[in-house]
Amino acid sequence: MSDKAPSLCFSNVTLGYDQHPAVHHLDLDVAKGQLLAIVGPNGGGKSTLLKGVVGTVKPLEGKISSQTPVSHTAYLPQQSDIDRSFPISLIDMVAMGLWRRHGAYRGFSRSCHKEVEQAIGRIGLRGFEKRPIGTLSGGQLQRALFARLILQDADLILLDEPFAAIDSRTANDLISLVLEWHRAGKTILAVTHDLHQVREYFPTSLLLARELVAIGDTADVLSAENLLRARTLTEAFDDHAHVCERGHDHHEHDHDEVA
Repeated sequence: MSDKAPSLCFSNVTLGYDQHPAVHHLDLDVAKGQLLAIVGPNGGGKSTLLKGVVGTVKPLEGKISSQTPVSHTAYLPQQSDIDRSFPISLIDMVAMGLWRRHGAYRGFSRSCHKEVEQAIGRIGLRGFEKRPIGTLSGGQLQRALFARLILQDADLILLDEPFAAIDSRTANDLISLVLEWHRAGKTILAVTHDLHQVREYFPTSLLLARELVAIGDTADVLSAENLLRARTLTEAFDDHAHVCERGHDHHEHDHDEVA
């Protein structure tokens, strides 16, 4: 157990689409300052969980409570959710990270421009400022999105597959940034499928398969037994089921806190 106040609380949360649950009966607390990997089989509800935190998917049941204001929460979606045809340059997209502090329609000062340039330089894209985002490679786009996160300077950071479909050098650079944010005390939840990466860099993990399978120390969570149970649960899940009622024999996970 952690003596830190929880950053996020999930109380009997069921999330889904058109009344079909994608994640159900989730009870857990995430401690402030936690670096937490969210892992599990495809279709296990990992991305839906993050969308529930930011409010783009509303709970069908239960409540998600965050101690971090929306204005101090940063969300990085999967690249497939980003419209790369939108006519915007890399520098303008990165500069959007300053909106919380300076507003969307106010002109940026010289110091703001310097911040943007420093963020772009830090992630290794100096010289690409005027490039349309549609011309960037997957790794370049991900670097640009991380530059935007640098400028957001959020207390709660939600990352959906941040290291997928990029080269190993880019992945290592971005992981270094995530670890730096963690050392600064930020709360970070990252959906990822690379279990080797999780074991190496993430001290705690949440294994999700439409329901909570395990949460805690990564070495314990990613046991062969837990991974098999997660796969079995996902394969057995009925996509057309209605929202279920918590049965008396349902296995409870009442506010398991990440230590």
